[in-house]
Amino acid sequence: MPPTFDELLARARRLAGGGHRALLGIAGSPGAGKSTLAAQLVRALNGSGQPWAAHVPMDGFHLADAELDRLGRRDRKGAPDTFDAAGYAALLGRLREEHDGETVYAPGFERILEQPLAGAIPVPPSARLVVTEGNYLLLGTGPWPRVRARLDEVWFCELDESERIRRLVARHEEFGKGHEEAVAWVLGTDQRNADLIAATRDRADLVVPGTAVPVPAPNSPPAPGRH
Repeated sequence: MPPTFDELLARARRLAGGGHRALLGIAGSPGAGKSTLAAQLVRALNGSGQPWAAHVPMDGFHLADAELDRLGRRDRKGAPDTFDAAGYAALLGRLREEHDGETVYAPGFERILEQPLAGAIPVPPSARLVVTEGNYLLLGTGPWPRVRARLDEVWFCELDESERIRRLVARHEEFGKGHEEAVAWVLGTDQRNADLIAATRDRADLVVPGTAVPVPAPNSPPAPGRH
């Protein structure tokens, strides 16, 4: 039986029950619902009290467009080598070390500008669980294994392929692409990345079907880095 959202919440709570800050990763293909699941988990875990959980997305480690232009990778934005994976792993290591009650600042990602924003997400000392999500948490090449090594668990978010593509096209349209341009990007660049990510599914500690992810309320705030 696939896990329910309440079961996912209980599992997330148990991760941080060992007296140290825990890091939970959520992987999956573009449009699979990673950000929604991470945001809903953190919102439910925090309730109305002191922040107990924090959401730190991988998207803040996108290379800036100017650097992608210099490297000749702008047309592949979103591929593994268009992120600062080593910097991401270093931040996760810093979050795990818990330096004497200091707030750690993580970068976010501005969807309208399509650019990373430094120091946009504070992780307070009270956060016992950090939920981080991104496409390549389970990738076994380049610097990415260093990311996996810093995570207590990684869940893989999986959605029906036709629904995933529909959502992804709608997201690209929402942030400025015309319909034909959005479809071409989703079926080209995004799909090549999705195929690569799907091959990492078996490395996950848990596979979470899209039916386990609650749909956010219309007035819910956006997930960090996905404004």
